[in-house]
Amino acid sequence: MQAEALGMLDMSVLHQGSVYSSTPPAAEFVAAVLTHPRTLAEHESHFPWDDRARPLRAALLNWLGRIADSASYGEASGSEGEYDGEDEDEFEAIRACRSLRPELYDAVEPFLDDPHPDTREAALGTVTLLLKAPDLAEFVPRAAHRLRRVLAADGSRRERSSAALAMGAWGQDTTGLLNDPDAAVRACAALATGCGRVPRATAILLEALRNPAEADRWFPDPLPQIDGWLRFTLLEAVLDRVDAFEDLAPAAMALIPLAGDYSVDRDWGPLLVKAFPVGYSPGLQLSAAQRELLQAVAANDDCWGNTGNKVRRLREAGLPEQRDAIRALL
Repeated sequence: MQAEALGMLDMSVLHQGSVYSSTPPAAEFVAAVLTHPRTLAEHESHFPWDDRARPLRAALLNWLGRIADSASYGEASGSEGEYDGEDEDEFEAIRACRSLRPELYDAVEPFLDDPHPDTREAALGTVTLLLKAPDLAEFVPRAAHRLRRVLAADGSRRERSSAALAMGAWGQDTTGLLNDPDAAVRACAALATGCGRVPRATAILLEALRNPAEADRWFPDPLPQIDGWLRFTLLEAVLDRVDAFEDLAPAAMALIPLAGDYSVDRDWGPLLVKAFPVGYSPGLQLSAAQRELLQAVAANDDCWGNTGNKVRRLREAGLPEQRDAIRALL
């Protein structure tokens, strides 16, 4: 019954990330009941695609994290969009959710030290999202102090890596973790924005990408701060930090065998654009790295299914849209 109720809550007041006038009061209620003993009950999700068994408390904390994520839409860029008509109702709901963030933080923070690992992880994921909000900046030092204790302890790879990601998301210094004995913790610390121009951090990311399947195995279930396979997030950071495609060519060659039609926007598509920054033009003399990349892409059957996702990326790189035409360039 609890799982079903949570499923209905998810579908009714936070459907696909949209917020409504009912969302803020629902969030207040959820925050208020987090300490209730009945939230300790463990069960599977109501949804068939989520087979995790975890405490209801952890699931509720994750739900509050999704509220925080939806409320921050457009906030970082200062571009919140123009709202009129019925959209104004949604924007009012977003503003109401934002005003709740200090209250939600106070409700969630105590669970960073919860004895159940799933609850601690869910709390950390939600706190990470909440503390990205500019109006909660005053809470960052307090939370960071708690996470430094986590990072200094002999905890699990998953918990320490998640703490490193959170610290980086809040703009905290993670350079001290670049020499951590755990490769996963090093990589998560290297992802911090503050490490963007630290050569050691870039080298760590490139090293992880040279064996992307192993990096993915670090976290079979994605960390709260990671969307999809870890290799996608590692590559996104590297593409932003490395100037020349040749510098990441070995990582690209390791990534292409794992690529496919549905992952084009997160792996081989951005790699093609990086390899051809001004676009391919007829008669262009291919470099060795460009040729190797095109050969690998053309050889991978999984990249050439029936979806049209790849067309935009191929056009962006100035390349032909057909596999045989790619082969003809080689």
